[in-house]
Amino acid sequence: MRTITVAAIAAMSLAAVACSKPADKATNEAGTAKAEAAAADAAAATASTDAAAAAAAPTAAGAAVPAMAAGEAAKDAAGHAMKAADAAKDAGGAAMSAAKDAAKK
Repeated sequence: MRTITVAAIAAMSLAAVACSKPADKATNEAGTAKAEAAAADAAAATASTDAAAAAAAPTAAGAAVPAMAAGEAAKDAAGHAMKAADAAKDAGGAAMSAAKDAAKK
């Protein structure tokens, strides 16, 4: 009797874990998307500041370094934005899976 009870509890635990897995993935991916979006925002702000410094430079030579820094920051912002988009897409897919699993119950 104990063996059957323990087996039943284990089976229910596994079922609960399996059902919550898509929801957990959706939560994790949404967190990743939020963090990457924040990093993209910070990099875009840096690019804007560097571009303003380049525009305010009195000479073309003086504008070169901040212009290059602005380009690098913009490149970083784009990379973070792409990662955020991928994570958001994954979060959406996991949320759909979680919703389908919940509907089956």
